[in-house]
Amino acid sequence: MSDEELHHLIQGCVKKDSKSQKLLYKAFYGFSMAICLRYATNQYEAAEVMNQGFFKIFTKIEAYNASRPFKAWLGRIMMNTAIDYYRSNLKMAYAQDLDTAEHIGEVSMADNNLNYNDLLAMIQQLPQSYRTVFNLFAIDGYSHEEIAEMLDISSGTSKSNLFKARQKLKQMIMDAEASAYDYNNGTKFSPVVAINGAAAIKPVYYNIDTRE
Repeated sequence: MSDEELHHLIQGCVKKDSKSQKLLYKAFYGFSMAICLRYATNQYEAAEVMNQGFFKIFTKIEAYNASRPFKAWLGRIMMNTAIDYYRSNLKMAYAQDLDTAEHIGEVSMADNNLNYNDLLAMIQQLPQSYRTVFNLFAIDGYSHEEIAEMLDISSGTSKSNLFKARQKLKQMIMDAEASAYDYNNGTKFSPVVAINGAAAIKPVYYNIDTRE
């Protein structure tokens, strides 16, 4: 989509034109769903969060500053909607606060080149508090201080939850690797193949051992 086409759609949405809203929704559906899936437990919840996000976008689009990238603005709304959704529907069971968290270091992962879909499936299995902090820090790039302010927790709690999220992800990878052996002929399959039971792997990767 060209900048001119996007501008035209945005102006149509400002005027509450349903056709423009539908086209904008369709254009950014995949991008928005990818964000929501990382914060959701499953696709159903992700779709609910995404629809709430688009509702906010269509009601606040007049406030969009055209000098800034629209995709970044939309992505931030989706992320905030996901956080608001879980804060309003679930009690975040955060780990106990750690005033000093210097002892929390990196958890080396068994495989730093996970297929995105496999990593997503693992992230969705994390407890909500761990999943939220992991997403904000390791994927969305926020600092522990920023996360603490966003989630009304301390930076020590954020560090603790990130550490425990990485521990759990490491264990999931190790378990997948262990189950990837073909005991009939002794051949070892890739753990990402074992998780999905698929023969092909899409070449999209994330490094989940992001530095603090």
